Amino acid sequence: MPPQLAPGVAEALEEFLRHLELERGRSPHTVRAYRADLTGLLADVTDLPELDLPVLRRWLAAGHGAGAARSTLARRAAAARTFTAWARRSGRITTDPGARLVSPRPRPALPDVPTAAEAAAVLDAAGSGAAEGEPVALRDLLVLELLYATGVRVAELCSLDLDDVDGDRRALRVIGKGDRERTVVYGVPAEAALRRWLDTGRPALVRSESPPALLLGARGGRLDPRVARDVVHRALTAVPGAPDVGPHGLRHAAATHMLEGGADLRYVQELLGHAKLATTQLYTHVTVERLKVVHEQAHPRA
Repeated sequence: MPPQLAPGVAEALEEFLRHLELERGRSPHTVRAYRADLTGLLADVTDLPELDLPVLRRWLAAGHGAGAARSTLARRAAAARTFTAWARRSGRITTDPGARLVSPRPRPALPDVPTAAEAAAVLDAAGSGAAEGEPVALRDLLVLELLYATGVRVAELCSLDLDDVDGDRRALRVIGKGDRERTVVYGVPAEAALRRWLDTGRPALVRSESPPALLLGARGGRLDPRVARDVVHRALTAVPGAPDVGPHGLRHAAATHMLEGGADLRYVQELLGHAKLATTQLYTHVTVERLKVVHEQAHPRA
């Protein structure tokens, strides 16, 4: 059960979270994460001016002592800095202690991704399952094809409407994090899956009250991201040797395989919707690690 905050502190936290959602356009998932982190920080604070640098450092040290990962500590520190900067701007504190808070930099994790052959096997198996034209099977094939073809996040995929599809250019209009809009393109296999879904799959599931969503659930509503995740997990576990990494694993695979095929890093950044190139550069580490493995296995003087 979350700790009970002092009334004034709790009121300030709620106003900050509204600021994140309404003024900065942060997603509900991000707002929940901020709430969880900051509730822990503010649990022993009775008044916001008590929130000084030693309090912030002790909070992070307690997390480190409890075994929190470097990435978790970095996320908590970022949440604290954002909150104290807002509190200073809004006049609730006179100085910003978060500006001097140093946190451990998270070590970039190398994501485990299916190989190109494994991804092809996943899609081939899904295509065989959709051969008879069953509507849900056609939808599931499209989910897999678009996730791998475009590298979109599963929430972005499920948020697509029919008018976000530009069939002539084989492109999708995607609204990503921070309400940033981008265009992603897809190839011929995804186009074929999309056409079959629109021609026969979606009409079989649509209801009079259905939204204009591209992807529909079995009852005609917008496809829930949790259902899409289950689709991906089932498809990956059906292929021997493929890592069960879920939709984000297909996103990682799309980026990794494009870089391995010679794509420019800036293009992959645009495809994935990363605000910073440094985020996309993680995938160059993945490809370098794979090159090292091949080199050690094949080179006589490795």
